[in-house]
Amino acid sequence: MPDRIIYNWGDDHLQIQLGRRVETRIKALFWGEFIFTTGMATIFLLQALPISSNLWHVLASFGAAALYALASYRFISRMFFREEVWLDMEYLTLVTSTPFKRRIKRYEWPAIGPLHYTGKASKTDHPLKGNCYDYFGFETQERLVQDLHQEGNLYFNYGGFSVRFARNVYSWDAEEMVRMMRIYAGSNLRLGPEWKRMIQESWQSFEDDF
Repeated sequence: MPDRIIYNWGDDHLQIQLGRRVETRIKALFWGEFIFTTGMATIFLLQALPISSNLWHVLASFGAAALYALASYRFISRMFFREEVWLDMEYLTLVTSTPFKRRIKRYEWPAIGPLHYTGKASKTDHPLKGNCYDYFGFETQERLVQDLHQEGNLYFNYGGFSVRFARNVYSWDAEEMVRMMRIYAGSNLRLGPEWKRMIQESWQSFEDDF
């Protein structure tokens, strides 16, 4: 399950910790890739044994080491990817980190366009969706690939480019995030028109439960 979103209020900033937000089925894909790649590395290593000055053995040894390193790097980077959002009076700052690197990007409030919620990127349904002949689950596989390469459910335009963040943050969490961000940033945070509809639908659903 994804981590709980944590809000830390400081004297001159708001920190939003999104944590690790990797779904169970995506974790299974990461494990599958890791096992497959390390399996290939093990085959290369077995081919290289016993270690000698033979060129093939040397190349196989280097190949095995490279595959082990690649598999470990990709697996750890994906499984332990974290996001943070920092707000102060001058900037909205996005922080992404893995055990290997940390990236910080600051965006000045006056140049930030309206914040939008995109949810899952739209995709044309596979022709076999809902068809009894979809034995191989093509639609499910395409959805998994879409989730695997998801870049973020929130975005704004900055300097002519789209900036996406908040991976696997769905509408109910996104609404809470926006409320907290508006409390701190006020009019600095502009919202896209879809937020009004989303909040109205959320309240309507709440009222229908009572």
